[in-house]
Amino acid sequence: MVVSKRSLWDLFEDEYDAAVVYGDRAGDDVLHEGPVRIRASGWVELPSGRLLSPEAVHHIDTREP
Repeated sequence: MVVSKRSLWDLFEDEYDAAVVYGDRAGDDVLHEGPVRIRASGWVELPSGRLLSPEAVHHIDTREP
């Protein structure tokens, strides 16, 4: 039997190498630029380990090729 080290939640998470996280609709409030991981719970994880609440994030633009 093969046992995966990945969690079932990993299937519902996304990672982007280039993204911009905005805190407002107009795009004036940039919370982060760079790599992010969007957790299945809606929280946004930054490379430093810091988490941004879904209530703090208005939208995320990805810049993937």
